[in-house]
Amino acid sequence: MTALPPVRRIRRVALPVALCVGLAAALSACAEDPDEGTNGVGRLPANEIEKKARAAADGAVSVRLAGNLVTKSGTYRLNMRLKAQGATGSVTTRKSTFELLRVGDALFLKAGAAFWRHAEGVGGSAKPGESPDSSDSPDSSDSSGSSGSSGSSGSSGSSGSDIDVADKLDGKYVKVPQDDPSYKQLRGFTEMNVLLKGLLQLHGEVRKGDRDKVGGVRTIEVAGGQHGEGGTLDVALEGTPFPLQFARGGGGGVVVLSDWNKDFPLVEPEKEDILDYGRQLPRTSD
Repeated sequence: MTALPPVRRIRRVALPVALCVGLAAALSACAEDPDEGTNGVGRLPANEIEKKARAAADGAVSVRLAGNLVTKSGTYRLNMRLKAQGATGSVTTRKSTFELLRVGDALFLKAGAAFWRHAEGVGGSAKPGESPDSSDSPDSSDSSGSSGSSGSSGSSGSSGSDIDVADKLDGKYVKVPQDDPSYKQLRGFTEMNVLLKGLLQLHGEVRKGDRDKVGGVRTIEVAGGQHGEGGTLDVALEGTPFPLQFARGGGGGVVVLSDWNKDFPLVEPEKEDILDYGRQLPRTSD
């Protein structure tokens, strides 16, 4: 008759096996695929992720763009809803805020009385809130940002009729003539394709960065240059790989891109809400 192995020996053999199985399960859990449940672009090389993000943006019909842009002419804070047929939203500089509405080629600007009062104070040709000889430099005097702050400020030169004009324009739409020098600049804030192509540019060799979330959506970063000096792009890991955030290199600003392919209405203002400025529109530099 065959002798049965002692029970104690069986338990000794079973214990190490159980420990090994448990350890393997724990290691598997620790090595869980970070791309599980995503659209899979996180597994791609950095340049392929960038290409997919660009392709997604190029194929989109609408987007909301919000954030800061630093340019040679100043810093702008944008909050624009954009599509091929037009756009609506607001632009804020260091010294003024105005709204833009474009329906096809028809471009409208709406601002408060303070914006127009500054414009009137400098004869409608200099920047809102500045005297004609003031500088673009951020280090220049900021006293022109408030009315009556100095003898050379725009508001101190405003006549009673200028103030009356500004008050009438308060909250009204002004249609920007296509031959006005400001038309091209202002329209640039409303062109979806122009803005996206100009913004979504990474410079230098691209590499994959950290995973994060933008607006509650999981993202992966693609950076230009070793330390992101050529810009960084956060691409969605859920659904279509849209670019959700872009930081321009050299401190050029950060914009958030949301509401991709969400339509919005574009309607020209009622006639009673439109007034004629009657002269060349002011420039909108910072």
